[in-house]
Amino acid sequence: MTLRVACLGDSLTRAQFSVDYLDLLERRHPPGDVRLSRFGTNGDFAHNLLQRLDAVVTDPPDVITVLIGTNDARASLAGYPVDQAMKRKQLPERPSVGWFQQCLGAVVARLRAETDATIGLLSLPVLGQQLDGSAARASQAYSRLIAEVAATAEVVYLPLHERQTEELRHADPPPIPYREVTPVAAVGVLLQHAVFRRSLDTIARRRGLVLTTDHIHQNSRGAALVAEVIDAGLLARSL
Repeated sequence: MTLRVACLGDSLTRAQFSVDYLDLLERRHPPGDVRLSRFGTNGDFAHNLLQRLDAVVTDPPDVITVLIGTNDARASLAGYPVDQAMKRKQLPERPSVGWFQQCLGAVVARLRAETDATIGLLSLPVLGQQLDGSAARASQAYSRLIAEVAATAEVVYLPLHERQTEELRHADPPPIPYREVTPVAAVGVLLQHAVFRRSLDTIARRRGLVLTTDHIHQNSRGAALVAEVIDAGLLARSL
């Protein structure tokens, strides 16, 4: 029997700028055991994910993972271009902690009402790699909200933020300050990767980054932790 898994999220799940955690997750199992479907859209907030659940519930899978909130957390940081993001993503209100929790709760409520899938909510990857920095603290705060939604809705909580925090503490990385990723910088990574054939891990290494290519998008080490947490928390109990 093949386990059908739908992975919902933003650019981390779309995997144009990140190492593909879906690919790493599939490789952890014998061929045919797991079939993964990708529902990731670049730049999405929790509100945007809520608007596009029809494609998921129309053909319900056995397992659903949700990795959303990185952009909501980034919007809480000084220097993030909130107005541009609101226009680009057609957000009806300004991103906030309360609205994120409300939207994520609505996502889970609909998935529970219209599927029989086992649902897992991942906490966020660590933003940046300075654990005492404002970006990492924002990703931690939003991860706590995700844990609250999971507990209230009685779905599985997948502790990605905690696992990445542990990895960073062990690695003791250089204290490189968090830098917000601009559209130009994102395209720059894509050009290095696609045109100059530099691996995302090479880009990360040149920048002194342990888990990401740009403080946000995952390199192989970061993406492997996403796959590990999903596998240990959900798939191992479902197969």
